[in-house]
Amino acid sequence: MEYPKRFANLPVATWPRLRGLLDAVQPGGDPINMTIGDPQHPMPPFLADAMAAQIAGFGGYPNNDGAPALLDAISRWLNRRYGVTVATNEIMALNGTREGLYNASMALCPEVKNGQTPVILTPNPFYQVYAVAALSVGAEPVYLPATADTGHLPDFDAVPADVLDRTAIAYICSPANPQGAVATEDYWRNLITLAEKHDFKIFADECYSEIYRDTPPVGALQVAQAMGADPERVVIFHSLSKRSNLAGLRSGFCASGPKNIAAIRALRAYAGAPLPGPIQAVSALVWDDEDHVIASRALYAEKFDIADRIFGNVPGYTSPEAGFFLWLPVPDGEEAALTLWSQTGVRTLPGAYLSRDVSGFNPGAGFIRVALCGPKSDVERGLTRLRDTLYQ
Repeated sequence: MEYPKRFANLPVATWPRLRGLLDAVQPGGDPINMTIGDPQHPMPPFLADAMAAQIAGFGGYPNNDGAPALLDAISRWLNRRYGVTVATNEIMALNGTREGLYNASMALCPEVKNGQTPVILTPNPFYQVYAVAALSVGAEPVYLPATADTGHLPDFDAVPADVLDRTAIAYICSPANPQGAVATEDYWRNLITLAEKHDFKIFADECYSEIYRDTPPVGALQVAQAMGADPERVVIFHSLSKRSNLAGLRSGFCASGPKNIAAIRALRAYAGAPLPGPIQAVSALVWDDEDHVIASRALYAEKFDIADRIFGNVPGYTSPEAGFFLWLPVPDGEEAALTLWSQTGVRTLPGAYLSRDVSGFNPGAGFIRVALCGPKSDVERGLTRLRDTLYQ
């Protein structure tokens, strides 16, 4: 029996790989899981009653593109948050953003760019769906190092012009997972200018946009509209998973120009799964509420302060601008994760599991990713054990 070879060179996925490293080893203390970005702050207080009121909606087929009430709520939120005007035909409801980040490539990446195989640019390290999307559409993934030397964001100016001319899509995550770096307005302007010059689309993964210290991160669509860029140039992706502590709801959206969204909707009509009606109805209420977001952000701020206090004197420590991960420097990420688990019970993620080797260099190999999602007391205990084990 024949199987496709397009995914033959993929490494083992992140979480099975981590289980293979740690599960056979007994933890050296009561376990504290700091691997996955699984928000554990309170859900919006009105959620349960709102869902119960919509329960009958599970008996009917849902709106494929997004119910009008949901699209209206998202449009209002985009206007409040970024000052942009986005019509409802420029928004697509998603089963979380991973679906959208994948299917947008399926819908929008051309088979050929300037007579050649298209390129999809991906930061390195990165959210792994970007690479699978590139392989699925027959594009060549090109991994751009996002290291301390580049401000933990990819340096698109360093990409050769001939590669940019073949580029169909550039993925970028801001605030960045895992490093917590934030693209500035100048950064977005520069990238959008490059995209206009070389005619490629920007897929801006902004799922961590509402978890920040003081200043709300600027958005890609916000800058694109201010520049008067082609409305099809940028596709943004947002989610309730991180913003509202609702990872299990699987509710997000993408927004762009009407042609892009029409193409993504057309693919959904054939091959996608819309959000159930009750989830769409509840999601509209959640996008309209900011109180729970502000409360959650305050809890993350307390944990940022704990991390800064514990690691402030650690050489190479960078306090994240946004998001909820620490990207901690170590000699070897796998060895550090195994040591922590076996000696203290603190479970972390080797940075190499989020990165690709390029020319013998893996930009994540010398790091571990640590999630600040748990209760404050667990975060403080886990970070203290980590510091005392790895940095003393």
